[in-house]
Amino acid sequence: MSEEQQNQTASENAAKAKYAHKSKIGGQALVEGIMMKGAFRGAMACRLPNGEIDLETWDIPAKFVTDPKTGEQRLALPWYQKTPLVRGCVNFVTSMIDAYRCMMKSADKQMDEELDDYCLWKKKQKFDKLPEEEQKTKFAAWLAEYEEKKYKAKAKESKEELPPFEAPDEAATAKRFAYLEKASEHYEVEEPSKFGQWLDEKLGDEVFNIVMVLVLILSVALCLGLFLYLPRWVVSWIQPLTENRIIRSCAEGIVKMALFIAYMALTGCIKGVRRTYEFHGAEHKTIACFEAALPLTVENVRKQTRFHPRCGTSFIFLVLIISIFVGCFNPFDVTWQRVLFSLVLLPLVMGISYELIRLAGRADNAFTRILSAPGLWVQRITTKEPDDEQIQCAITAITPCIPEHLEDDEW
Repeated sequence: MSEEQQNQTASENAAKAKYAHKSKIGGQALVEGIMMKGAFRGAMACRLPNGEIDLETWDIPAKFVTDPKTGEQRLALPWYQKTPLVRGCVNFVTSMIDAYRCMMKSADKQMDEELDDYCLWKKKQKFDKLPEEEQKTKFAAWLAEYEEKKYKAKAKESKEELPPFEAPDEAATAKRFAYLEKASEHYEVEEPSKFGQWLDEKLGDEVFNIVMVLVLILSVALCLGLFLYLPRWVVSWIQPLTENRIIRSCAEGIVKMALFIAYMALTGCIKGVRRTYEFHGAEHKTIACFEAALPLTVENVRKQTRFHPRCGTSFIFLVLIISIFVGCFNPFDVTWQRVLFSLVLLPLVMGISYELIRLAGRADNAFTRILSAPGLWVQRITTKEPDDEQIQCAITAITPCIPEHLEDDEW
């Protein structure tokens, strides 16, 4: 090892000793992007179809009070964010709302009407098989026609008289061609069905919002059915398991965990979901790099572990484990009554799970390592090794969320 490398290693170790801390910055993998949320600011960075990173930030309202002992300003949290058990439910709900909002935005950023039209036209023309000069000629004709159609639609909607349409010049055409070619390299589009075209004509942009709301409703119904009703229904048919309350609760919990792991593993086989799991890994690695007080570079992030004790996967798995113990107090035998009782106690289960996750995020000892072990194991399914472009997205997302004073980021 050279003297320069030794000095760099020594400075990195000194930085770890002096500044390394357990951050409370959390993240969420999105569609081709990542959302990060710190104490005072949130951010989402998405990789657009053309390869560029789109960054969106927002401020998180915060109130400060003066510490009577030190005279310094410190962050004051409302009672529902600092009361044990209560804060777990509140943070879960707000996190779900933020995650849904950002997920919808990230999906919307991947939709490019012009790129869709270009890809469909390119496919019909067997464009890639044409000579280069013929490609440019055909593209210039398509672009002029496409722009004219848009211009006429705009003129029809506008109440003012617009000047005559002018086709894009040679330089503008060449620039657009280069952009669309790059953006379409990894872009997949299918020709819409007649029903899809009819919906688009009748409802326009509202179609996407309606579909996403329906998907959300169906997803919630599926989760309730899979993880609340189905395990209890399955166990109710196995008579020896229903004779003892504790045995029944454990059996239901085992079925729930098996379903959860199987669901995560199967969805991970889908190309789009696997990409999300890779962004999930990039999120964890970037937070680990920040907590290690290393410079946020692709090289440094790549070396970090993709497993983190504060992960949402660990939280859900803890909820399943805690529900086993809480289920031991379920006095009902009828399946629907057991489901209803579990729903009533769900806030308590989430509250306890959050406190345990919070403990795992703040401390590193034998108890927290045992506590984190099951969730870290499941993260082998829900996180995958990211590529450099995904890591760049994660770095872009976390950077605005890092507060000026690291004391504000401590658990």
